[in-house]
Amino acid sequence: MKNTVTTFKKQKEENSKISMLTAYDYSMAKLIDQAGINGILVGDSLGNVILGYEDTIPVTMEDMIHHGRAVARGAKDALVVIDMPFMSYQTSVYDAVKNAGRLMKEGLGDAVKLEGGREVCEQIKAIISAGIPVMAHLGLTPQSINAFGGFKIQGRDEQRAKQILEDALLVEEAGAFALVLECVPEKLAKLITQKVSIPTIGIGAGKYCDGQILVYQDMLGMFSDFTPKFVKKYANIGEIMQDAFRTYHKEINEGKFPMEENTYKIDDEVIEKLY
Repeated sequence: MKNTVTTFKKQKEENSKISMLTAYDYSMAKLIDQAGINGILVGDSLGNVILGYEDTIPVTMEDMIHHGRAVARGAKDALVVIDMPFMSYQTSVYDAVKNAGRLMKEGLGDAVKLEGGREVCEQIKAIISAGIPVMAHLGLTPQSINAFGGFKIQGRDEQRAKQILEDALLVEEAGAFALVLECVPEKLAKLITQKVSIPTIGIGAGKYCDGQILVYQDMLGMFSDFTPKFVKKYANIGEIMQDAFRTYHKEINEGKFPMEENTYKIDDEVIEKLY
């Protein structure tokens, strides 16, 4: 059954945990979808793990549309949420609605996600008024990495914890259907989860959130540039892939690939006529 914003809300009400993973292409989206994962985020994290940038800042609307469309074709049941990239919604309410519409119309998403609290509530309201579901994102918001001075835990002191809690209530009031909490202390995430009626999706926010999300390259050991503390590696697919690549390289050099079973035949009479 297709996951929707309504089923996400119902899962929170029934205390049924929500599972989410990132995906950026058709093949991976199809595998994730077939595994029964509730939601797929086409994250601007593709800037790091797919495009090789140091952060998400250079990611464009065209990048998100391109990858979103591929994921949507592979996900039949999972809710597909597409990130709004840096400066696609901060500039104005008009830009926010226009770009959110492009992610739905051209990117084929089911919903969009944007970062920020009180400063983007007007954008959230306007996007929702246009009939587009919005997932909010608080805590460590990667698009604000330069303002934060690096990848740092958010909400450890009273002032910042209070601000994140207030922002959670504000984005809920603005109409967000769910809220990602990234890199905030577990007890703060628990309090926020209790205070809001919308599902919270944690990434580095502890076990009390209504759901969890990870970057699939992290949880499969496929991205080695940096591994956050909150990541659990469920398999070391990266190592398996490297072993396969080395074996492939070795067999080519040794003449072991391709073999007869990997080739196509033609009648000798046809070849003789070509000489």
